[in-house]
Amino acid sequence: MKALVYRGPGLKALEDRPKPILQAPGDAIVKITKTTICGTDLHILKGDVPTCAPGRILGHEGVGIVDSVGAGVTGLKPGDHVLISCISSCGKCDYCRRGMYSHCRSGGWVLGHTIDGTQAEYVRIPHADTSLYRMPADVDEEALVLLSDILPTGFECGVLNGKIQPGMTVAIVGAGPIGMATLLTAQFFSPSRIIMIDLDDNRLEVARRFGASDTINSVRENAVEKVMALTDGIGADTVVEAVGIPATFELCQDLVAPGGTIANVGVHGHKADLHLEKLWSHNITITTRLVDTVTTPTLLKAVVSRKLDPSVLITHRFTLDRIIDAYDTFGRAAETKAMKVIISASAT
Repeated sequence: MKALVYRGPGLKALEDRPKPILQAPGDAIVKITKTTICGTDLHILKGDVPTCAPGRILGHEGVGIVDSVGAGVTGLKPGDHVLISCISSCGKCDYCRRGMYSHCRSGGWVLGHTIDGTQAEYVRIPHADTSLYRMPADVDEEALVLLSDILPTGFECGVLNGKIQPGMTVAIVGAGPIGMATLLTAQFFSPSRIIMIDLDDNRLEVARRFGASDTINSVRENAVEKVMALTDGIGADTVVEAVGIPATFELCQDLVAPGGTIANVGVHGHKADLHLEKLWSHNITITTRLVDTVTTPTLLKAVVSRKLDPSVLITHRFTLDRIIDAYDTFGRAAETKAMKVIISASAT
């Protein structure tokens, strides 16, 4: 089968690999129909995730058709159309019982990280009964790809960890796919103002279409001064870091109001300063989280009822044999205006 393989920092290749086989009773083999590229994949390629070893098939998002199941799988059968969760969970360990699937003792974020992932024609899914979801009928397959990761990530790590409530002021630093997912799901809680901050005018224009009340281009404007002007000098109740670099984390510290929350979503590969000399007395909360996907069933219902349309984030489509082009397009988003790219994988 064809697969996109990580070959070390800055290196990747589309290669022929053997079709995966069942290794445990709880496994399923899924024939991929659609997958995508995540910002985390770019972090891996930059060398920010040293736990991902060269030779790994990348990807942790997608939808597909169950090809085979292990003897211990009871809720799925070959032919079922499924949504693949980016987090694999046994559902039984102490962390899973606490809803922290991302820290599952025999799972967590393993796909495209410590085991082969979804940017291939087939993938092996451990703990299939609790890591796959049957796809609802009459729902756009492409839209559901975005429920593998970015929608639950934005919702759980940004909105829920950010403690967003009706009437609050929210600032989101970073208008990429995760920032946009946070913007879309924050509106479930009716904040009074959602301020989107980015360097890219195109993404800021998209953010306005998707519900941002205000946008700030931090190249041309002083983001701190503008947020303070919009909030009567107080700052934002919730500030979401959706980039993953030291400068944006430090910016969030300048934007948060006393008593507010900084919700980190970005993947950080380098240390960032924490300015306690300014914040020690401000009663703020800083949260970190790896998505647990505990909200996937809720988000599925929102998509089925058309309260949420993730497909608005899709800008480009490719086939698996052009995945290198897809990476190039996604990696140059400022030039290509890419948000989420969909990759169709046709297995033989």
